Amino acid sequence: MKGDYQDLVDEISALLGAPATLENRDFRLIAFGAHDSEDDLVMDPVRTRSILTRQSTAAVRSWFEGFGIARATGPVRIPAAPDAGVFRGRICLPVRYRGIVQGYVWLLDQDPGPEPAALEAAMEVAQRIGVLLAEEAKAGADLSREFLAVLTAGRGWQQDMAVAALRVALGPGAEGPHAAVCVAPWPGEAPGSVPGAAAVCVVPAGPEDRDGPGAGAGVLAVLVRLRSGDALGPALAAVGRLLPRAAASPGARGPAGGGGPVTAGLSDPVRALSELPQAWGQATAAARAAAAQPGLGPVAQWAGIGPYRMLAGLATGPADDPATRALLAPAHRELARTAEVFLDCAGQAGRAAAELGIHRQTLYYRLGRVEQLTGLDLDLGEDRLLLHMALKAARLRA
Repeated sequence: MKGDYQDLVDEISALLGAPATLENRDFRLIAFGAHDSEDDLVMDPVRTRSILTRQSTAAVRSWFEGFGIARATGPVRIPAAPDAGVFRGRICLPVRYRGIVQGYVWLLDQDPGPEPAALEAAMEVAQRIGVLLAEEAKAGADLSREFLAVLTAGRGWQQDMAVAALRVALGPGAEGPHAAVCVAPWPGEAPGSVPGAAAVCVVPAGPEDRDGPGAGAGVLAVLVRLRSGDALGPALAAVGRLLPRAAASPGARGPAGGGGPVTAGLSDPVRALSELPQAWGQATAAARAAAAQPGLGPVAQWAGIGPYRMLAGLATGPADDPATRALLAPAHRELARTAEVFLDCAGQAGRAAAELGIHRQTLYYRLGRVEQLTGLDLDLGEDRLLLHMALKAARLRA
């Protein structure tokens, strides 16, 4: 379909004698005509950024929308504004389908400008573009629905049916390796398009997300088609575009419902769509681990989160082992941190004291208090294992 857009943009360029660019309603570049002018003003900062980064900034979008382009049904002339990075005036052709704006065709204004008959012919081409964009949006909505169904369906025949429907919706794109990506939290709706993504949806926050990534918001799920089974480059590229958008959202909230960072998790590659539920579990676990352990994030891969691969499955409920309940109370936060660092350092007192910045005798005193509160013996391997697991599981819930 990209070739169809390019052909139509080239047709408009030929009708009006000027290079045209096509953006969707979110100001993301879809196609653009060749620039063969030696005039430096042709490639002003706004036009250059749009082509190089394939998107415009929120400020540029707001500035252009201030001229009523989202409501217009015909060409809109926009004057030059050097202070805004617009060195040459623009002509905007709104792209609509059944009265709803689908995108915009942009051209540099000229003196004299295009003839009315040429503009009318160009608007007819813009209407054909509107039909394609509307059809693509509908297909994207269908994919989003089928993808969400796979991620939320119960096990058994419901999940089998959801996978079959997604396979049909993806068509040829269903074949080959894929990876699941989780971005959490994600306020608002799914983005209209994510370069490189086969499907995108927002998964409502479940009970396990009351206090973790996604608290107060959903989480974004992205299905990315990989070029080869062991190369996550396309998934990492998608995350690189999505994290800044999530963090910049006015509704963005941190993993504990505050102002913390947005995190992302990537699954291992899978070769069959039937493996997507497991891949999604890996991606969400990796995102939760990145939120719990800043050293892993803000982007964590399932293969790299170590013990959190097992702990994520244990942390769907409160970390409420009777032995550790008192230690995990807010009043003993410093003691809990001391115990966690001590266990992270494999029980080496010198390393733990240095990392905590305390005297070794202070460390021993605190560890004695930990044993009193928990009834555990830190000289016993099983007691150490229980305490370490409880502390790490509690971190995933924090």
